[in-house]
Amino acid sequence: MKKLTFENIANFFLKNFFQGLVIIGPIGLTIFVIWYVVTSIDNIIPSLAKEIPGLVFISTILCTAVLGYLGNKFVVGRFFFDAMDRLLEKTPGVKHIYTPTKDVMSSFVGDKKKFNHPVWVKTNENPEIWRIGFLTQKEMADVEKHNYVAVYLPHSYAISGWVIVTEEKNIKPVVGMTAASAMKFAVSGGVAGFHSDDNIFKAPE
Repeated sequence: MKKLTFENIANFFLKNFFQGLVIIGPIGLTIFVIWYVVTSIDNIIPSLAKEIPGLVFISTILCTAVLGYLGNKFVVGRFFFDAMDRLLEKTPGVKHIYTPTKDVMSSFVGDKKKFNHPVWVKTNENPEIWRIGFLTQKEMADVEKHNYVAVYLPHSYAISGWVIVTEEKNIKPVVGMTAASAMKFAVSGGVAGFHSDDNIFKAPE
């Protein structure tokens, strides 16, 4: 049996304290983000939010879903939203905000999402280094870059990334991993493993 010393007790306490942070940190951050989003949307109509908390948020979510359904399933809805889209894209000043925002959001969600083709990218020849990314442009002939492709490389532990243009021979499709798993693998710095439910590093017993 180890002799109890101040150092042993401190190490034991710190080990369990940091293990507790690992457990409650993600939970606490998730709850905070959800609470922040809900209350921010609720505060659009403060008087109604005070009477029935959460009603504005739920109404906003339902209205967004209904608009998405109408825009995809009905000709009149599609015509209206397409006309609005063209108007905003041609309005001076407004188009510089609307178009980039639409392109970014469309890349992640919807029928035109771009980040659904994970690939391995060779970024260094000697020593050979490969990075995981997402193919966003299959050809760059319009800008005189024949046999080149554009690949988005996400940063680890961040919502940012950068785009590289490289020769087509330098990429290989990712096999055995979905787009969601590939994004999780990249953003987690590889800790998430090759499948969505796998972790490479486990907490010490």
